[in-house]
This record gives sequence, C-alpha cells and structure tokens, in this order.
Amino acid sequence: MSRRGAVQRKVPCLFVTEVKEEPSAKRERQPFKVLATETITGKALEADIYNAIPTEKVDGTCCYITTYKGQPYLWARLDRKPNKQAEKRFKQFLYSLEDCKEFVWNVEEDFKPVPDTWIPAKDIEFSNGNPLPDENGHMPGWVPVEKNSKQYCWHSSVVNYEAEIALVLKHHADPGLLEITPVPLSEILEQTLELIGTNINANPYGLGSKKQPVHLLVPHGAFEIKNPPALKQHDILSWFEGCSEGKVEGIVWHCHDGCLIKLHRHHLGLRWPLAETYLNSQPVVISFNRTKYDCDFEPKSLFHHFSNLDGQRFDRLKDIKFDA
Repeated sequence: MSRRGAVQRKVPCLFVTEVKEEPSAKRERQPFKVLATETITGKALEADIYNAIPTEKVDGTCCYITTYKGQPYLWARLDRKPNKQAEKRFKQFLYSLEDCKEFVWNVEEDFKPVPDTWIPAKDIEFSNGNPLPDENGHMPGWVPVEKNSKQYCWHSSVVNYEAEIALVLKHHADPGLLEITPVPLSEILEQTLELIGTNINANPYGLGSKKQPVHLLVPHGAFEIKNPPALKQHDILSWFEGCSEGKVEGIVWHCHDGCLIKLHRHHLGLRWPLAETYLNSQPVVISFNRTKYDCDFEPKSLFHHFSNLDGQRFDRLKDIKFDA
C-alpha cells in the first residue's frame, strides 16, 4: 500500500537528556532513567522553541483520522517491530556504543508481520520501496479501526461510522469549561488525537469504571497552556510542582515549522500519574444534539449514553455517571 499516514515519529525532548543507571529490582526491565540536563537541544532551537505554542501532553494512546473504504476512519497506532532475533542483534549493536544509523536491517526478514491494511507514518524514510525503522528499531504506522473490533474495542467505542462522528473532549467556548461533544470525522480528517479513558494507560484521569467504561478523543494541541513557565529547567520544575496548571503529564511545544518538542515529568525526576490532575480539575459540559444525526445509536454505546446527558454539566471528568 502506497499511502502514508500522519507524522508520528518519536518527538524530541526540550532538553538534552542523559541516561543514569538505577539498579533496582522494580526496574529490571529498564534499569536506568532518562533525565533532562539544563541544556536546550539543537533541534528545539532550530525549530524556534521560544516562539512555539506550549500545550498539555495528554496521557493516552495516539490515533489518526484518514480515509478508508472511501470514508473518514479512525486509525490506531501500530508500530512494526523487529522479531526476537533481529531485536537481539540490534540491542547488541547498541550496547557496543555504535551509531544506530550504521545498523543494517533486512526489512523483509527482520520484522514481525503487520495487517495488509497497515500504513507507515508520513515522515518515515524509505529505501528501495521499503519503509526503514527509526532509531529505536521501530516502524511507526497505523491500522484502521473496524466497527466492533475486539482488538481495538476501546477505539471503536468513540466513533460511529454510520453517523461519521467521533466523541471528542475539547475546550468549550466559555473559558475554564471543557466540553464533550460529537464531532464530524470530516472536520478532523488528517489529524492525530489521543485516546484517553478507563482502559487506557491505567486511566490517569479517572474516567468511567469497569462496569461502565468511558473513552474520549482529544485532538493533539487542544489544550494550550495559558501561563507557561520560562524555558529553564528550574522554572519548569517549579511550574510542575507548584501550580494547578502544572499537574499534567508533560508539555508539548508546537513550533511554527510543524516540529513538535516535548518534556515529560519523568525527565525531571517527577512522578506520574498524580492523584489529581489539571484535566480533572475543570468543569465539563455535555453537548449532544441528537436530532442532528439520522441514525439510532446502540443502547449500550457511549453515543447513546452521552446523548442522554445532553446539556448536563459536571464539576470534573471523573464525576460523569450514566443512568443505570
């Protein structure tokens, strides 16, 4: 398939990072920490980071909206990864402190199979018609989320292909208020979003419950940080620790040239998730005009439940409850 998906390679960190060993039984799978220094990376400076737009890094799983079967579809992130033998060779090469760019991959034999519908991310490099892995040995890409998919059931719960809409969390027109509303898939075509909710990344925002899971899509860059810290490690650290707006997983700067730069709390040695997050401290309203959609929502679907809450306001996201 010749199609190429949205840009979704590894986003570089704001600061130059260094790896520190952390011998601990709890960290056997990753016996080290990646911590930020006080030096801003060359990539960030080249992208004019000082004039970039800082946004909240939302903790979920990345998704993409593009066409499939002639209509807008939700696509799930699926990186093509090396098989065990190839991964072992790659790690041995890295441990020898060689430049990972010098490693030679056999693209046809070294990687696990992916569905025929898989497409690579837009900025992935190609050689002889084959996609090449990134510096982590992965090929970022996407697969379409079919209706009633078992593997991607939480993804499929936030889209309705008959009505061609998605359940989206975003800012309301009123300042300080969030809004959950159906958005036409055509309006978010070629955009990437974050899927958050009950069964995603241990649910840091406390959405829903095991009995009634709640999942939502958040467009990347949707939550601009209004009072960002200065681009110095001390100021950012104080911001993360000292104000309500700093109770986020991290910051993603959207640069004017399209480049993204990030900083995670973990890069500064801070913990995540938190008991209370900034996203959960804001009131939210449900806006769902059911008369706009010429279809019957399945009784157990999120669309049905949210349509019944049209106009209702809650103090926090975690306070949303559906009638039994």
